[in-house]
Amino acid sequence: MPLQTLEPQRLYRQIADQLRALIEAGEFAVGARLPAERELAVQLGVSRPSVREALIAMEVEGWVEVRTGSGVYVLDRTGLGRNVQVPPAEWGPLELIRARRVVEGEIAALAAVQARRKDLNAMEQAMVAMRRDTALGILPLDGDRAFHLAIVQACGNGVLTETVQTFWDSRRGPLFTRLGGYFETVDSWRAAIEEHEAIVAAIRAHDGPAARAAMQDHMDKSHTRFSASWRSAKPG
Repeated sequence: MPLQTLEPQRLYRQIADQLRALIEAGEFAVGARLPAERELAVQLGVSRPSVREALIAMEVEGWVEVRTGSGVYVLDRTGLGRNVQVPPAEWGPLELIRARRVVEGEIAALAAVQARRKDLNAMEQAMVAMRRDTALGILPLDGDRAFHLAIVQACGNGVLTETVQTFWDSRRGPLFTRLGGYFETVDSWRAAIEEHEAIVAAIRAHDGPAARAAMQDHMDKSHTRFSASWRSAKPG
């Protein structure tokens, strides 16, 4: 038998594979509630965010159902048509936010030194779009993307620009979309817009350390919002 190419797996995928194997082995019957995230994290020796990413992947693929305020339940897959698969290379949403904290924190600090009037205008226009959409009850995703791209474009580095584009566009993947469906609301975006205002104020003041801190604070709070208890989530 010829050797098969090995592909590195995301941690959340390894967790999902273990849980799926237990379901297939009958350890968790159809309709059963899975252990809480905290308990799974302890048993598996991983972080709760990684467990959450795994559960979201399993929900996207039809193995479980998240019932807000109740728990995560095993679904009956008999008669299920074509299986939905999360792309193997899909980044975990919470892991992505932590990476963005590192990279975009430094980008904000650099932008504070290098930003010109046109760059600040682009940031401010993106903020206007975000406020307008939020006032209309629309999640301001387009304005958010424009805001973060305006910051990195102020740095004048094509590699950084493509990196941020890839980071941001990854939030349109199935995992981030499903997780956002539970925790992104107009109210949460109002809070995020205030965090954006602190970032642009620091860049406008050409204060690199303050811009870095404001971006890192924004990412920390984003991570907290997506890590909140399922009890506070919207119905899926």
